[in-house]
Amino acid sequence: MDKVLDIKDLRLTINGDTTLNGVNLSLAAGKITGLVGRSGSGKSMTGLAALGLTPAGSVLSGAIMLNGHSLFDLSEREMCALRGRDLAMIFQEPMTALNPLQTIATQIAETITIHGDTPKAQALDEAIALMRRVGLDPDVISPGRFPHELSGGQRQRVMIAAAVAMKPTVLIADEPTTALDVTTQAEILNLLRRLVKEDEIALLFITHDLAVISNMADEIAVMDKGRIVDTDTPDNFFKKGLGGALSGLVIQSTKKRQAQKSSADFETVVEARDIVCAYPTARQNLFTPAPPVRAVKGVTLSLKRGENLGLVGESGCGKSTLARALLGLQPVSEGAVEIDGVGFASVGKAAMRLMRKKIQIVFQDPYSSFNPRHKVGKIIGEPFHLFDKLPSGAEQREMISDVLASVGMEPTDMEKYPHEFSGGQRQRIAIARALITEPSVIILDEATSALDVGSRNRVLNLLMALSDQRGVSYLFVTHDMTIIRDVTDRVLVMKDGQIVEQGATSDILGHPSHDYSRSLIEATPKINWPQ
Repeated sequence: MDKVLDIKDLRLTINGDTTLNGVNLSLAAGKITGLVGRSGSGKSMTGLAALGLTPAGSVLSGAIMLNGHSLFDLSEREMCALRGRDLAMIFQEPMTALNPLQTIATQIAETITIHGDTPKAQALDEAIALMRRVGLDPDVISPGRFPHELSGGQRQRVMIAAAVAMKPTVLIADEPTTALDVTTQAEILNLLRRLVKEDEIALLFITHDLAVISNMADEIAVMDKGRIVDTDTPDNFFKKGLGGALSGLVIQSTKKRQAQKSSADFETVVEARDIVCAYPTARQNLFTPAPPVRAVKGVTLSLKRGENLGLVGESGCGKSTLARALLGLQPVSEGAVEIDGVGFASVGKAAMRLMRKKIQIVFQDPYSSFNPRHKVGKIIGEPFHLFDKLPSGAEQREMISDVLASVGMEPTDMEKYPHEFSGGQRQRIAIARALITEPSVIILDEATSALDVGSRNRVLNLLMALSDQRGVSYLFVTHDMTIIRDVTDRVLVMKDGQIVEQGATSDILGHPSHDYSRSLIEATPKINWPQ
């Protein structure tokens, strides 16, 4: 087996802190290597080091060989010529990786024009062909659209199209499916398999989800504390069982709640009645306005105090729009939303401030919800303006320190910036910011999608403890059926802006009555344990 990319004894320190501690890893053409491990174990930094994209203050040693040639011997100018042509990367968060001011076709074509003499018009034609290749029909998804006009799965396909435009030798995919619903995830995984086979690409698939990689990789490497601790085929890995390198990487059920609550026993804290959310669209002509797009179509739901409610559905079905409507961040065209019996539209600014303290949200993409110029302490302390009496500086630091510890981070992290953390660590910071006001209701929009299994379980157990102790209610907007199974009392299944099925979690997961619900459950990735 020819080694296309060979990493030998790679060591990386950033401002004196050891991040990679002797990494040895090889990739072969036409093969998929899965790199798994906990958040912060060094997976993403290994991929960035291969592309020469380590942060300022980095010191690298060891060797990275591409087709037998050392990448450490290349100048930055020579590395720029390699990136996108021979080495390409699909980043974890496509919305932050794509340029919001350029159309998707322009961004795909950019790779082609930079690495060749292709005229711009021809490059745009090739970009449209690439869109078709990755499942974005240009007749349906206009090449002139901007990233914010696409769903998460569609944006990820744009990233893949740009990455494979020059048929690179090595493709690094960093958690490319963590924010996607299960059916879209399956489509993206199948797409990557096909592209690897057709173009003989060596793919490094970085993930914390063994269920995703178990049916995809030719080889699995487990990373812990900056080094590879085990490498083997999927069959051999899972024959070893849950001990050793797999310990803490396979999702187990979270700690069950102390008492299963009956929704009839508690008052309603959030109620939505027949709400409709519509978006205006561009005029087709001067005299006829285009009909609005209805993202949410007559949804009714209620959330009791201390209850955990799950909301599942494919990307683009209206889940996040519904969540924003419940927060008062999305105008409601029809119907009404009430928090503790009070509607957003019926109160003034002062009362609105108190209502916002009662209901908080953890967004899907943590990095885009942070000000990159603010330190973590200031980010977590943003909601302090909602308090009737602003805490003193010392009180604020103590509260921030406590909430950081509660989500598994160090108090000293408040002095760092968001870019200094992994994706999973940034999610924990976002959860800490939501907890700081001690709200009655927290909406979690894919809040654990970027977390490794250990962090996921710690965060969910923390949320469950708060629910038991303080009666906090949660709306879990997610595509992860393991979260729905473990922590929710009821579940709503959403499709095309409507609730197509709802009921007790055990009933929906055990005996779904709607075909769409069954398709979501069947598409959930599972590990094929050897018999």
